[in-house]
This record gives sequence, C-alpha cells and structure tokens, in this order.
Amino acid sequence: MQFKVIQRILGLLLMTFSLTMLPPILVGWMMGDPELAPFWKGFVLVLTGGLITWLPVRRERRELRSRDGFLIVVLFWTVLGTSGAVPFVLSDSLEISVTDAVFESVSGLTTTGATVILGLDGLPRSLLFYRQELQWLGGMGIIVLAVAILPMLGVGGMQLYRAETPGPMKDSKLTPRITETAKLLWYIYLSLTVFCALAFRLAGMDWFDAVSHSFTTVAIGGFSTHDSSIGHFDNHAIESVAMVFMLLSGANFGLHFIAWRSANMSGYWRDSEFRTYISMMLALSVISATYLLYTQTHTELSEALRHALFHVVSIGTTTGFTTTGYSQWPGFLPVLLLLASFVGGCAASTAGGIKVIRFLLLVKQGMREVSRLIHPNARFSIKVNRQPLPENVVDAVWGFFSVYIAVFVVFMLVLMAQGYDQVTAFSAVAATLNNLGPGLGEVAATFQGMDDFSKWWLCLAMLMGRLELFTMLVILTPAFWRK
Repeated sequence: MQFKVIQRILGLLLMTFSLTMLPPILVGWMMGDPELAPFWKGFVLVLTGGLITWLPVRRERRELRSRDGFLIVVLFWTVLGTSGAVPFVLSDSLEISVTDAVFESVSGLTTTGATVILGLDGLPRSLLFYRQELQWLGGMGIIVLAVAILPMLGVGGMQLYRAETPGPMKDSKLTPRITETAKLLWYIYLSLTVFCALAFRLAGMDWFDAVSHSFTTVAIGGFSTHDSSIGHFDNHAIESVAMVFMLLSGANFGLHFIAWRSANMSGYWRDSEFRTYISMMLALSVISATYLLYTQTHTELSEALRHALFHVVSIGTTTGFTTTGYSQWPGFLPVLLLLASFVGGCAASTAGGIKVIRFLLLVKQGMREVSRLIHPNARFSIKVNRQPLPENVVDAVWGFFSVYIAVFVVFMLVLMAQGYDQVTAFSAVAATLNNLGPGLGEVAATFQGMDDFSKWWLCLAMLMGRLELFTMLVILTPAFWRK
C-alpha cells in the first residue's frame, strides 16, 4: 500500500473540496444573508487541513494500484462527509450537534436526501444552497470529477473510476481515455442541470428555487429548500418537469451520450435495461393510481394519476421528492414504493439501489433455472441487448445481491436492537442503504428523533449504498491489507 501517495491525493482533493464553500458565500451576499461566517471559516479550515495533509508528501508521484484506488475512494467519501459538516456545525441558525451535522453532510454527498433539519423555509439562503450543492457534487461522484482533473496534477485515475463507478459492466468506457470519459459524463450532467433549471424557472419557480432544485433533481438527491418539498409549489408543471428530469437522471448516462453523439433517440429503446426501467415505472404507476382510486384516497382520476406518477418516479429512482404524505397512503402502497427503491435506477446513473440491470439479470437467471428444470440437458445463456453475458458477470450479480440482503438485515437488526419498531427500522435502512431519503414510521419526515448511535450507523449505510457495498467491504478483509 502506497500510503504517502494516498495521503498526497487526499490532501489535493480536500483542498479542491474547500472551494465548494465559496459559492454559498456569493449566493448569501446576493440574497442579503447576514450569516456568511460559517462558510468563510469552513473554507479556511478545510483548505488548511488539505494543505497540511499534502505538504509533507507533495513530491510523492507514483502510479496508483487497484488497492490504492479502493482505499482513496473510501477515505475520500468518509473525510468529505466529515469536512462538509463544518458549515452546519458553525451555523448559528441551525444549532445542531456534530452528529446531526455529519449526518446531513453525508446524506447530501451520497445523494440520499435523509435530513435531520426542520424549518427549512426559515433558514438563510446560503445554507439552503449549500445543502443542494452537496447533492449536486455527489450526484455524478466527486471521484469522477477528480478523475478529470487529477491527470493535470500527475495522478492517474483509472483505479479510482473502477472503484467508484456503479454497475456490473463498469470496465466499459465511452472513450478510450478515462479522463475524456469523465469529462463527457460531466458535460452531460451539467447540460441536464442547466436545462432542468431553465425548465423549473419557466414552470413557475423563482431563480433560486429553480437552480437549487435542478441540483438535487439531476443528482437524484431529494433535498429541497422547503419543508414540504415539491408539494410546496402545488404546481402541475413543476411536478412534470421534476418527473422528466428524474427519469432522465435515473437512466444510464452512456445512453445520453450515444443519443447526443448520433442525434438518434432509438438507442434508448434498444437497450434492455432502459426498457425494463420504463416498464417498471409504468406498471407501478398504474397499480398505485388504481389503488388510490379504489381506496377513495383520491376520487378523481387526474389527481390519482398525478400523485401516483410523481411518487413512483421519485421513490423508484431513489430521488425522494414528495408532493404529499405518501407514507400515510393506505394498504400496501407505501411499502410497494419503498421496495421499488431497492431496484433503483439504471447503471451509470445518479440513482441508488441495486440497479435495474442487476434486477434484470436476477430475473433472467431465475427464468433460466426454471427452464433447466424442464430441459435439464439444454444449455441456456443469459443475454442483454441480444448479447450473451459471461458467466462471471452473472455470478457477480448473484454475489452482490446476496451481500446486499445480508448487509440490509444486519443494519435492520441493529436498529431494532436499539428499540425501533420493525417499520421504522426496515424503512430507515432501506432509505439510507438505497440512498432514497424519506422512510416510513418515525422517519417518514425526518431522522431527527433517532439517537446518535443510530445516526452514525445509518451514515455508514449511506456510504455503503453510495459505494455499492464491495468498495467499502473490500477494505475490511484481511487479504486487502496483506502485502
């Protein structure tokens, strides 16, 4: 393990991250906010910490190994989760504990959207903007951004990209050079953000809300500048804009690139994962709208469709925006939506969850086993986009799924041992491990009422979900540390 090289990179990334505390100062100054000191102080503290980390090893320049990449990713997200909490701790408007500040910061950077803050409508604009900015940076992965700029600093990035990028086929690249791939992903991400902000503005939001919500919509984050989330606006056009960009951000960004390069949209529907993604959203929307009408929760078809569509897309893509208290919906609907978040969005998207491609492969593998029972001597291959997949990919998906369920059960049992009821424990872990945000029971609106241990425990769940389990678990194995 090249600890000095890792220390150098961590110092550089910390110094880069300190710059994210400057835009809220500008926003606060433009909005006339009186409280800008937390961001000045936070900028100085994080910059100084990065400088102290970097200076002793600034001349260490060696090629990264795979194990180095894994450790850097885990350290980076852990350290940034802590560093991002500094403005929350220093803010006089919040007066929250260090635990709550770290929870809010980790939730933002991992695009989870779970919050411990109430009274958002009365907070300074600079603080609200900072929360939204954290999610925007975490959306595509700050590591991918670092991959684009680290080569200029003399550090290769392929190991980081493989450690952080989600999905079972992460070695495939849009361009031959990893730096170009990272830049292209960010161009697409930035373009979606700009278009989303303009659409929100045209739909009726003011510029501050439009930009702030575009950050967390494209990031599949779910943070809002209002306690009642998107429901604050009670505007059909705003909800429609949010749904469109949540669906786009939950799709594979590689498909966006191919569509942009070829000026042809047909590539979307030729993709098996995308077809499954859209089909699931449609099926869940029909079920939800029908049940809302059946239970007389909404008596008009238009209202039932409006709320069903929005919440299916929001929860299904693990965004977490709400327009109404969906946790109070009757029967099985809240649990159905929560279960949908386990599937999440597509690979190479900003969404959380297991990912649609893995879910699709699990279904295909199950169907293959049934076919083998009927035809025991036949040979069946699993295909995606009409191409057979190697068996090691299928095995890896089964391995990921089994570990995901095991980790989920362990996290849930620990919360139940802390005294929480089954619904609260189940939904709290689902909301954090899937990077969803809102849960059910005691965590339907906020995680503020949970004890400090449980909040730290769920911070770990958010990090594991964001790094897709194995990146975090691999550094806990003895074999990782052996020379």
